[in-house]
Order: sequence, then C-alpha cells, then structure tokens
Amino acid sequence: MHDVRDLIAAGPEAVRQLARRGHDLDLAALEDLRRRRTTAQQQAQALRTELKTRSKALGGHKGQAPSDTDREAVRTLRTRVQQAEEAERTAAGRLTEELLRIPNLPLDSVPEGRTEKEAVEIRRGGPEPAETPDPGRHHAEVGRRLGIFETERAVRLSGSRFHVSKGPGARLERALASFLLDLHTTRHGYTEYAVPYLVTRDTMTGTGQLPKFEEDLFATRVGERELFLIPTAEVPLTNLAAGRPLAADDLPLALTAHTPCFRSEAGSYGRDTRGVLRLHQFEKVELVRVCTPDTADEHLQLMIRHAETCLEQLGLSHRVVQLPAGDLGFSARITYDLEVWLPGSGAFREISSVSDCGTFQARRAGIHYRTRDGRRAPAVTLNGSALPIGRTVAALLEQGARPDGSVVLPDALVPYTGFREILPGGTTR
Repeated sequence: MHDVRDLIAAGPEAVRQLARRGHDLDLAALEDLRRRRTTAQQQAQALRTELKTRSKALGGHKGQAPSDTDREAVRTLRTRVQQAEEAERTAAGRLTEELLRIPNLPLDSVPEGRTEKEAVEIRRGGPEPAETPDPGRHHAEVGRRLGIFETERAVRLSGSRFHVSKGPGARLERALASFLLDLHTTRHGYTEYAVPYLVTRDTMTGTGQLPKFEEDLFATRVGERELFLIPTAEVPLTNLAAGRPLAADDLPLALTAHTPCFRSEAGSYGRDTRGVLRLHQFEKVELVRVCTPDTADEHLQLMIRHAETCLEQLGLSHRVVQLPAGDLGFSARITYDLEVWLPGSGAFREISSVSDCGTFQARRAGIHYRTRDGRRAPAVTLNGSALPIGRTVAALLEQGARPDGSVVLPDALVPYTGFREILPGGTTR
C-alpha cells in the first residue's frame, strides 16, 4: 500500500507512472479523502481534550457535588466524542480502502506496453526450439497416449479445469516437487516451510490479493471464520515476516514452500481449456525473499537465476523476458517472466514470474526492520515461482516426446522418479 503523503507529494509523476500500467489516479479525490481524514482526526482530538478537561474539573469539586448541569454537559460531550471518533474511523477507512486499490508504481526501467506481446526478450537457454508447432506433441495428447492423464474422471469429480494424473504421471509430479525443493534448499539457500492453505482476509490483503482480486479467489467459512484458499504460497510465506522484530542483520530472508494453489481464473474462460496450463487447482514451489531496499535488485537477479537454474537442470528450452508496465501484477514494480517452449502449440508460455514488489507489500502487511542507525523502515519483498508442477510436467512431456510415443526424462529427475522413460500404456524403464 502507498503512503498517501508520498503519492500526493509525487503528484503528476505518480499519475504518469500509474498511467503507464493503465491505472487512472485521481489526485484531487485522494487529496479530498486525506483532508477529510485529517479534519475528522483533529475534531475528534479536540473533543477528547475538552472531555478530559471537563471530566477533571467535574471531579475536582472539593466538599460539594457537581451540579446536574455539569454532569449533563459531560455526558453530552462524551456522546459527541463517540460520534467524532466514529467519523474519524469512517474517514480513515475510506482513505485506506482507496489506497488499497491503487497498484504499485512501476520502476523507470520497466519498458512501455500493455500486453505480454510487448515483453522484451532478455536471453534464451536450453535446446533450440523447432520452428513449427507439432499438435501431436501437445501434452494433453502425450499424456493420453501414455495413459497417465485421466481428464474425464477429473471432470466427473469436480467439473472443468481440474486434473487427475496416475501412475508414472503422479510419481513424476511428486518427483518434481522433491527435486525443486532439494535444489532450492541445498544449493540456493532457502528455508523450507510447510504453511496453511487457508488464510485470513488480512493475510490476503497484505500481499495485494484483496480487495482488488476477490473474484479470483475461493472463499469459505470455518465456523464463524472467513478464510480464503491460497492462490500461491507467496501469500503465507510473505506474511510470515509480518509483525516480526526484524533487524538489518536478519535480512535477507529466503523462504520456499510446495503447496497447492487455488484460482477461479475469472475472465479466462475459453483460454487454455485443453491440458494443465490453466486449472482451478495446481501445485507450485514458490520462492520469497525479504531484503533491505538497497539490495533489492541484487536479490531480484538472484531469484531469476534460481528459477532459470531449474529449467537448465531439466534441460528445457526457455527464455527470459521483461514485462512491460501495463502487464505487471498488481503488487509488482518490476517483473521478469521465464517462458518455456511448448512444441505442441509452437509457442513460449510463462512458467515463472519473478517480481520485485519494493516496499508495497511490506507497508500493507506490516513487514518492517530496524536499520543500523535505529530507524524503523519497511522491507522489500520479492517472489517467484520455481516452478509450477503442472506446467513443468507439460513442458517435459512435450519436449521429451519421441517418435515411438515414449517420453524421455532429464537425468536430474531419475533419482527421484526411479525411471528414465515413460512408455505408451503407462509402463516405465
């Protein structure tokens, strides 16, 4: 969340930066809300001061009881204080509600543009991709031939956009999660966490999922409590740092978790209806880092390399692109996507997004640290997927498919799967 003073002080520059990402900032309306809050705060404070003075005078009568008129005046003033405090809460709430809906400011280095088509390619890695698409290598078709996907059963269980894998397919998914967690905890220095899959509204608000994206979330009630299924482990992992007495020497924090993720995919119907690219429930290994502002870019580049290392270890053809301002996520100030080549559709598709959120999430969630000179300051949060299990399986099936119908897996996975090939019919060797 933004500090309203900073936004208003930035003035036209804040308007310009937010316009780059398609958000129309109404500075006059924001200034009016701030003025209303300030006025309400001043009025409430003045009445509290007056009530304190009168109450003290009322109890200061020595040897005689205060008059009924004095008692009534204090009672009336106490009512006015309650009304003023309610007005203060209302004014503050309206300002906070407006601030919570304003996205992060993009960095100047973020390229112009509104869509993923305007992303800037940074580099490529892995084998050179084929020029033309091969529909026979689409992962849904490969999975069907291998007998490891049971799409119809998933539909009967839960409806569209759900997935069932079996045998070597299920083992491959489990193996991938273990491989990725081992890579990040032993080589990249992350601490693994097991986190709740249901979180509170405040937790969702802290990372920017609420209030703007409520329609994309799955909500439920547990007794009297309202809880949300997590759309990504970024939500609980980032909030683990909230409210902690952090010092500069405690940073950076590096956290990882493997969790299911739940998304309604509102507005995406008709897109990627075949296969596992866009499901209501999927699994992912997530990375989160918390650092000081002066080291943010260093940690961003480090996280990109950590995600890219996963793809290199798996021998997958991929590329790194920088997203334009208009395609940034709500909380991000700069984002790099890693895209994997899918021969079945003849296109690069996102498999990881690595984002620097600046102090935006930290202000919302209350993630602060003590600087070395004793000041209390918001930290910088970063997040990235490394990697989503389903999309990685899709890439492995499509890039590893062979003319005889089998799929060859990368060497790095063999110790985790116990097999190197999946053959038609679901046998392995």
